[in-house]
Amino acid sequence: MDLDPAQLRAFLAVAEHRHFGRAAARLAITQQALSKRIARLEEALGERLLDRDGGRGAVPTAAGERLLEPARAVLAACEAAVVAVHGAARPLRLDVWGHLFAPLRTVGALDVDPLPLEIGHGRDLPSVLGALLRGETDAGFGRYHALPDGREHELAHRLVRLEPVDAVLGAGHPLAGADALRPDDLRTSRLLLPAALARLEFLQRFAERFGLTTLPPRSNLGVEHFLTQLATTPDAVTLLPADAPLPDLPGLRTVPLVDPTPLYAWSLVWPKHSPHPRLPALLRAFADTGRRNRWLEYRPDRDWLPEAEDSVGSEVPGDSEGSEETEGAESPDGSEGGGRVFDTCSG
Repeated sequence: MDLDPAQLRAFLAVAEHRHFGRAAARLAITQQALSKRIARLEEALGERLLDRDGGRGAVPTAAGERLLEPARAVLAACEAAVVAVHGAARPLRLDVWGHLFAPLRTVGALDVDPLPLEIGHGRDLPSVLGALLRGETDAGFGRYHALPDGREHELAHRLVRLEPVDAVLGAGHPLAGADALRPDDLRTSRLLLPAALARLEFLQRFAERFGLTTLPPRSNLGVEHFLTQLATTPDAVTLLPADAPLPDLPGLRTVPLVDPTPLYAWSLVWPKHSPHPRLPALLRAFADTGRRNRWLEYRPDRDWLPEAEDSVGSEVPGDSEGSEETEGAESPDGSEGGGRVFDTCSG
């Protein structure tokens, strides 16, 4: 039986979005065309693949669940065929997220441009994960973390940078004159959010760990608008990486956090079973630049890293050879497996 990749792509889009309208918009086709593709696929396979009943939207049937992984493999093979034909002509597509924290600073700091990159912008980890599984992008760069549905395990990942985080507050804040602050000092402040807290895993973890209340997010109209809100709210504070560039706005103060210093973890992620052939070169570039700039320095007596708290009583992520963080890609130093993720200058 010859399966039509367009029909498989339509099925995966609906399975991802749980909604025919959103899936059609994602594929830039009409909902009628989308329904026809799936109907033809179901007819060819002789099985109903999507359950359209109930209030859950469109969800895969048992047969549909069994088709998910093979369908992704077929589309990955199609993509690999295109890459093989075009060779070095097609750049690696890299989607970044966490835009308030300026992820492209780290990508742009690579000492050597290992290959042509085509940069895209994702909303958050779940949106980039969906694009990766649909074959719409090759890799992602941002904060990797657990998701409520556990789907982060469908990705391989490599930690590439741990960045100290500062407190940013308005000049009228009672703590604005401090040379340094402890996270516990912020308990009397309210954490200003650039988006819904459920989308901001690091800020959510920080607020829970250090007992901060949060201010509900307003309309996200960009960094300057967000920081203007911060400067005019006397008890508001937010967190930004220490190296992140700030717009030249009056009334803003940046204060280092110490005892402990929070660290924001940046990771490269990619599909486990279909890594781009140039991914090892990108991983090596991150590792080489990270060693020179001490990007992975971590001291548990000085720093606060949520990932380290998660690993208490279990194996530290990336601490064993052949771990899933490096599955499907050569290690940056050319060997198999990964080094200790939290060691200074580790690859």
